[in-house]
Amino acid sequence: MITSNFEQASQGASGTPFTDFPPYSTVQGYFYEWRATGLWLRINHHLVIDTRELEGKEASPTAGVIDSQSVKTTESGGIVGFDAGKKIKGRKRHIVVDTLGLMVGLVVHSADIQDRDGAAAALKTVLRRWPWLRHIFVDGGYAGPKLRAALRNVAKFTLQIVKRTDRAKGFEVLPRRWVVERTFAWLGRCRRMAKDWEKSIASAEAWMLIAHIRILTRRLARYHVY
Repeated sequence: MITSNFEQASQGASGTPFTDFPPYSTVQGYFYEWRATGLWLRINHHLVIDTRELEGKEASPTAGVIDSQSVKTTESGGIVGFDAGKKIKGRKRHIVVDTLGLMVGLVVHSADIQDRDGAAAALKTVLRRWPWLRHIFVDGGYAGPKLRAALRNVAKFTLQIVKRTDRAKGFEVLPRRWVVERTFAWLGRCRRMAKDWEKSIASAEAWMLIAHIRILTRRLARYHVY
């Protein structure tokens, strides 16, 4: 499936190959190599630092927000599950963002894994690159002793639950919670994120990083322009 995706990406709307880009097989090779060596992660890491510093923040965040998004998969195959709450057969994208909404951690897993079970794996991804990020804002789906017990084997995180008020009716913008929801909306502007097209989890995570890198480079470009 990924082969055909790269082939389509190397062609224009009419199906005519772009002459300004290398063959899709070359692009595919670099994609796999950068995925295997963790280069996409390193690029994302350095761009997040640059963006935070230009926003007047410390290079490493101390607080973040976590949330998940269930998306449908295709006939590509691979790990898949059914999210009974969202009625979606596919995978979950679990991300951790800083208070600016910049993605600092992620993991993709089967959609049938509950948030409180997948959160520990997502938070584990921030340990090496963001050692000061230990305060996490979460929604009610992460409440309970199960996640806290799982995190004891990961690191010392402080979880702050942001709940809806009992008087709220319909949609309500929740403090801190809207930041991660906005990040999912940013990522959703990339058509590649409409579904999970990949057979492997590694490729699914790599394309999320690429989508976020695109957001960061555009944001940084505005600083240099103005």
